[in-house]
Amino acid sequence: MSRIEFKASLAVDEAGTITGLAWPFGTPDRVGDMVAPGAFKGAAPPVPMLFQHNPAEPVGAWNVIEEKADGLHVTGRLLIEDVARAREVRAFVQSGAVRGLSIGFVTKSATGRKGGGRTITALDLAEISLVTIPMHPGARVTGAKSAAAAIALAEAINRAAAALRTR
Repeated sequence: MSRIEFKASLAVDEAGTITGLAWPFGTPDRVGDMVAPGAFKGAAPPVPMLFQHNPAEPVGAWNVIEEKADGLHVTGRLLIEDVARAREVRAFVQSGAVRGLSIGFVTKSATGRKGGGRTITALDLAEISLVTIPMHPGARVTGAKSAAAAIALAEAINRAAAALRTR
């Protein structure tokens, strides 16, 4: 019987668009596992976006899944217009209470590593969850935009520009 394993970074805007690093290459997770570049080759969107790996709590979908040199990058959308829990999760991410991503997958091919853990060379990606504490400490939300943050940044830039003009 196959088992789904959970591993995984993160940011969200007012519309619910969220970006993150779902799995960083080159470092092991908390149990010593590493995923090798190329292991996500068969992953294709859309992939379910869950909250805390709970299959009863789908909150959106990942529509961009891209393996880059540093890891698996994802972009998706929380269904904030239609799902109350998605609105709550967006608030958690924006506040910093939820900062991690974690992948749920079935291992297709792996080898043991000296010192413990595995190097996973092929997997079937089942879901990517927004989580409080990710299995991989480097998996996180990377893009969380908000109108309030943009306004605060613009105000800071305007204050700095005004200060420079008065000197």
